[in-house]
Amino acid sequence: MPDLETRELEYFVAVAEELHFGHAAARLAIAQPALSKSVRRLEARLGVKLLERSSRSVRLTPAGEALLHHGRHALNAVDAAAEKARRAGDQQSQLRLVIKPGGDANLLSAILAAYAGQPDARQVDIVFGGATDRADYVRDGRADLALLYVPFDDMTGLDHETLKIEGRVAILPPPHRLASRAQVTMADLARETLPRWKGVRWTGAPETEPGPEVTDLAEALQMIKLGRTIAILPRSLAQPQHPDLVYRPVTDAPNNELVLAWAQDDRRRLVASFVVAAAQAAGRT
Repeated sequence: MPDLETRELEYFVAVAEELHFGHAAARLAIAQPALSKSVRRLEARLGVKLLERSSRSVRLTPAGEALLHHGRHALNAVDAAAEKARRAGDQQSQLRLVIKPGGDANLLSAILAAYAGQPDARQVDIVFGGATDRADYVRDGRADLALLYVPFDDMTGLDHETLKIEGRVAILPPPHRLASRAQVTMADLARETLPRWKGVRWTGAPETEPGPEVTDLAEALQMIKLGRTIAILPRSLAQPQHPDLVYRPVTDAPNNELVLAWAQDDRRRLVASFVVAAAQAAGRT
């Protein structure tokens, strides 16, 4: 099996993303002839054509598409490994915890206080991520831990400790046919339109319809106010309640979990210490 050098892979990914050798060379700060030679050498070593070149365009072959997909993951893994190695060797390193604004179920203060009482406690930097990218922060080394919601967040490559189990609520516009009820069921919500979260594969129930794409809760609430969609969210994410909307518990919706997640291969003592403190603060031990 041919060996792949990290630099060659980085060069190819740049060309594949730019689909222009000149732009990729400028991005990499190298000469264009050297970049072209590197890609040709990579194709020769792999025995496949990665790019279709003409005088006017560059496009990926099926082999090139595959290498771009897996190459990105490989480069991210290399970067994450290097970052974790640097931080493991730094005795004064800080912990970085990524959360979604408002996505801590009011546990963050208690968690930080419990961790501060640990004899080996370090400073904890709070990083704010988006609605769908917080797990990526841990996978690529930008954060050590994340507060995530299961089953909504992708837990691939992560271990986790459950901090809270809670039900879900439906968020409705006041004119909605169900707004006058004290509670609703999943059957009541059949054939309703739910928002599509940007960057997340549609996971709505089969009997529901995909609605407008939104990037965060603020956009989702605006679409609900306009009558374009409804939302079914973990109870803690529906706080504080918007005064112009109606919130109703969904009595038979599957429970969700607020979890503290970290990389499966991260066995550092300072991470384990934070997990223990978080579980204690959440009353899970």
